[in-house]
Amino acid sequence: MKRIECTIDFVSPYAYLAFEELPRALQGLSYEVRYQPVLFAALLNAHGQRGPAEIAPKRDWIYRHALWQAEVLGIPLQMPAAHPFNPLALLRLAWACARQGSPNRYVCETVFRHVWRAEGAPADDAGRLAQLTAQLAPARDPASAEVKLALKQATDAAQAAGVFGVPTFAVDGRQFWGLDALPMLRAHLEGDARVDAVWQRAASVAQGVRRPIRAASDASGPVG
Repeated sequence: MKRIECTIDFVSPYAYLAFEELPRALQGLSYEVRYQPVLFAALLNAHGQRGPAEIAPKRDWIYRHALWQAEVLGIPLQMPAAHPFNPLALLRLAWACARQGSPNRYVCETVFRHVWRAEGAPADDAGRLAQLTAQLAPARDPASAEVKLALKQATDAAQAAGVFGVPTFAVDGRQFWGLDALPMLRAHLEGDARVDAVWQRAASVAQGVRRPIRAASDASGPVG
């Protein structure tokens, strides 16, 4: 049985769609998933990037595309009242619910749907967060130093592994990024030789021109 490390942040519509689509995309295969909620903004900072939703034209496209993808896949999706929002409270709540190493699928599903199936309600509303917390009944205090450390360690581990975006699916030392990577992930799990071939061909491309990297301080803030 293959073990897949699934890196997510609840602020990302693509992470939500991939999370919902994953069981169908890998139907019939033998695998287990370990969900790793991380702070996407910290990954962006580490790579000197601005968030997709911080670039106005790209933001518009992402929302249109995410809504379209949801229609095509038959996955309910309603944009929250405002986006991006600060996902820290939701990330910490998920880790506070972790009883066996990392948050389980039910916990992640409940938090994702709090954001993306709320008919336009604010994702970071204090009253809604209190209701969500009561529903999930976390084993630990989401505001505790222990929970904050768990989130930081997961984010640091993702950064050290070279994760640059969410969702990312890691298996057998390879990373598959994004909703549209699910067919390639399935092909890898099935042992499709074409995946090995493209991995090798891509690795042979020499580094070309490098642009100056923006200071990390220019890419701060929670983004999706």
